[in-house]
Amino acid sequence: MSYRKGNKQECDVCDTDVHFVLVTQSHNKPSTKCERGWQQHRGVCYLFSTNGMSWKNSRYFCQRQGGDLVKINSREEQSFLEYQLRNEMNFDDDKFWIGLTDSEQEGRWLWMDGSELDTSLAFWSRREPDDWKAKGSDGEDCASMGERAGAEDLKCWFDRPCYMDQSIISEKPA
Repeated sequence: MSYRKGNKQECDVCDTDVHFVLVTQSHNKPSTKCERGWQQHRGVCYLFSTNGMSWKNSRYFCQRQGGDLVKINSREEQSFLEYQLRNEMNFDDDKFWIGLTDSEQEGRWLWMDGSELDTSLAFWSRREPDDWKAKGSDGEDCASMGERAGAEDLKCWFDRPCYMDQSIISEKPA
């Protein structure tokens, strides 16, 4: 980084280069509202954890960090998260738990705060949710997201068995 030499008439008793640096740093210092490891976006702190856990354990993990699994409230937030996950995913099958489940009633998707999914803000991938039942499985009752190559029209949500180990997106207010 290069600095312009300050005007000595502005400050007769201080080193003008230092004065300029201090002013520049105080005005351009990034916000530190989120803890280390968390990423801030529009007043929310996000933590992307690639530690694989079940949906229930992921939610517990987020709560221990002072947040919860992410609740997606807008197309803009979905766009931000979808883009961020591209950098976090190593393989096409890497997915991240979000705070959405239909475990209480099949087909009735609720966020972990109890609010119902607004269908105008649903970003299900093609043919999802499908509640696929693997051998010995009760079906797919928890939602994850991620599309390593990018998602068409942001549609990258998948229903998955809640016991699967997936990465995690936690959120909390900044």
